[in-house]
Amino acid sequence: MTSVFSEAGKNIPCTVIEAGPCVVTQVRSEETDGYTATQIAFDDLSEKNTNKSTAGHFKKSGTNAKRKVIEFREWDGEHNVGDTIGVDILTEGEFVDVVGTSKGKGFQGVVKRHGFHGVGDATHGQHNRLRAPGSIGACSTPSRVFKGMRMAGRMGGQRVKMINLEIIKVLADKNVVLVKGAVPGPKGSYVIIEK
Repeated sequence: MTSVFSEAGKNIPCTVIEAGPCVVTQVRSEETDGYTATQIAFDDLSEKNTNKSTAGHFKKSGTNAKRKVIEFREWDGEHNVGDTIGVDILTEGEFVDVVGTSKGKGFQGVVKRHGFHGVGDATHGQHNRLRAPGSIGACSTPSRVFKGMRMAGRMGGQRVKMINLEIIKVLADKNVVLVKGAVPGPKGSYVIIEK
């Protein structure tokens, strides 16, 4: 993240996203595929790391193999295979949704994962129960633990959508867009910008 100053002198926190150029690699139609979608690809992949089927797919669009391929079911406007899409489709002041994978935290307990407060005081016989979950179910009725019970487990690494993020600035010459606020995922991860 970084920050920029507005015309009024206000400091705005924002995230820098490299958003292009993306290449249209396939246009799916109802007749051939059973649904309509536009497939775009981003980030060049070296020829050494490309298998033959992937290289053949990208050869049809007249481009090198790409690392990330995404399909959009609803797309404004008509595009042909091989067309290049840049950041010029975005405008400053427009609101977008950004989808990404959140940072993985590994296996976490209930205090960090769900905000439990633990058992309470360290006195009155509480030897090592400060961060424990406590009771998880009833006795012979229903004699099971209900589904969805909040317990310790793997945290993070999930698909997250941040909605209504404002585009602060579009730098078309560098294929960069500055979005107000934070987006999910670590530095260098892939995100999807939805209009």
